[in-house]
Amino acid sequence: MGQGQEIKTRTEPHLEIQERGEIFFFYRPKVDKEEAHGAEDVQRLYIVLRPESGERPVEDKQDPHSGKEGSINTKSNNSDQNGSGKSTAIAAEGGHGKQQVKIEKQPLLRLIVMGRKSLPDPRKRSRPYWGFVEMVTTDVHHVKTALKGEEYDTSTRGHRHNSPARALGEGIYRILRHNPVKRMHTHLIYKLEFPPEDEKNEPQECLNIERQASFLIQIKNPDQHAISAGSAASSRGLQNKRKAMFPAHLQGQFGQSRYAPADPPDFLNYEGCEFLLISASDDIEDELGLDLKTEQAQTGESNESCSDLVKTFGETASTKALFQGTWV
Repeated sequence: MGQGQEIKTRTEPHLEIQERGEIFFFYRPKVDKEEAHGAEDVQRLYIVLRPESGERPVEDKQDPHSGKEGSINTKSNNSDQNGSGKSTAIAAEGGHGKQQVKIEKQPLLRLIVMGRKSLPDPRKRSRPYWGFVEMVTTDVHHVKTALKGEEYDTSTRGHRHNSPARALGEGIYRILRHNPVKRMHTHLIYKLEFPPEDEKNEPQECLNIERQASFLIQIKNPDQHAISAGSAASSRGLQNKRKAMFPAHLQGQFGQSRYAPADPPDFLNYEGCEFLLISASDDIEDELGLDLKTEQAQTGESNESCSDLVKTFGETASTKALFQGTWV
């Protein structure tokens, strides 16, 4: 599928594209459920962002020895040494340090979790929706492992089963810097390629995965502990040890503010990065004067062989919801 292209349909001098790439959506049924039949059966909604180009061909990400990325490598090495294939807990810590990644040549994957198990409805004004970056990696197998099913035991409820995640949507995205007269802010916009427009979209509608959408995106300051009583995030947030530890040049963007625009998008390259999505529009062209063109729209082809989600993640996740728009 690739990153597609964007066409400016009107002059918008205050709009700049920071990052282009592919976006994938997944959901996981609740523990011990083999299928989901509605939003109430969903345990988690995942977003995977894969940047492929942008203002800068090189982005900063967390050190590969930090966060889950580092813990998975350590766990793999230990498993190889002791011969055990059993699942063990992965240490929960925020990403820190720095590694440079050439996003036009190397895969960079961000696995994101939405706290309310859906996106905000882009057609309605609502409270911001909180989310966080669960994993950042240059190894696709790390994401595949995170999306797989899992068997585990608990002291209170005994043996439990986590079903594998299901593929829900695939498309292209942009992160934009919008600098109108009032105040600079950043947008996350996307447009779906799959499911095809002529298929059902039952799970997509339930989880507010529209064909296209625009959201304001704000990064939460990990050093700000006091949240005002009126804040939508007052009851949300990761434990301190799981919060991202941004390098100084990123942390400095906050000043004394609780939130900052996603400028640069490198903020999202640190596990434990918390953010808010705020509904803006379900018509990107009307709002911003940009028409996103997926590969499908450019070539007129729409079949499963065009899916980069399938090419990237293989048989890791069921694709019935992706291609047929039905719950599974």
